Amino acid sequence: MFKTRLLSGIVLVIVLAAVVGYGGNVLVLFLAAISLIGLKELYRVAEVHNRWLGAAGYLAAVLYYALLFTGSLGYMTMLSILFLVLVMGVYVFSFPAYRAEQVTTIYFGFFYVAVMLSYIYQTRMLEDGAVLVCLIFLSSWGCDTCAYCVGMLIGKHKMAPKLSPKKSVEGGIGGIVGAALLGVLLALGVNAWAGMSVSPAYYGIICGAGGAISQVGDLAASAIKRNHDIKDYGNLIPGHGGILDRFDSVIFTAPIIYYLATFLA
Repeated sequence: MFKTRLLSGIVLVIVLAAVVGYGGNVLVLFLAAISLIGLKELYRVAEVHNRWLGAAGYLAAVLYYALLFTGSLGYMTMLSILFLVLVMGVYVFSFPAYRAEQVTTIYFGFFYVAVMLSYIYQTRMLEDGAVLVCLIFLSSWGCDTCAYCVGMLIGKHKMAPKLSPKKSVEGGIGGIVGAALLGVLLALGVNAWAGMSVSPAYYGIICGAGGAISQVGDLAASAIKRNHDIKDYGNLIPGHGGILDRFDSVIFTAPIIYYLATFLA
């Protein structure tokens, strides 16, 4: 199991490095694809993934990425309103085929998966975005690794005992500190080897804040799974589960990194 998890993790990192490094339209199309897969995983939980209500969610995600692809996000508010009207239209004209919570999951899922993940691309398109986008993954997956190690060593106080009994407060703090240090190391590395001039403290603050938020994303995904009595969202990534299992923290971290990088620049 460990070998499978390690190998699939290496492959995932290589694919991400290539796609995110290339950026542009390739990255938009890649994010659109994994967003649709993530939506299917979430909609499967709500039992609407292969029904008309689910189709409305997929359509909204495709249209959103079309706006992103063409640089037309100014129409985002209109899309959100039209999507709500469409979803409610399907709900009322097929009543009582769907429950109210299924409708809210469709609308919520569009923002939770498709919109939030798109901030990987939006961060990549910022000035110095090729480096800043690395903070998204350092502050999510780096925080997770550091939190696990610190929690195993000195973790005593449970962070969310009913939701995730193995997570500790000490581990959470260690994850945030670890993420901040990774941000500092990234800044020092690009300054030394890429001829850039970025503040290690600036990257450390952004990465540490992203690490804190990433833990909310991780627990949020766990809460949804516990509510529906499932272990994983899918099995697309051997040893890791589905897209939402692997990108649960990234979903929350990506927009945070984007806005911190924008406002603190």
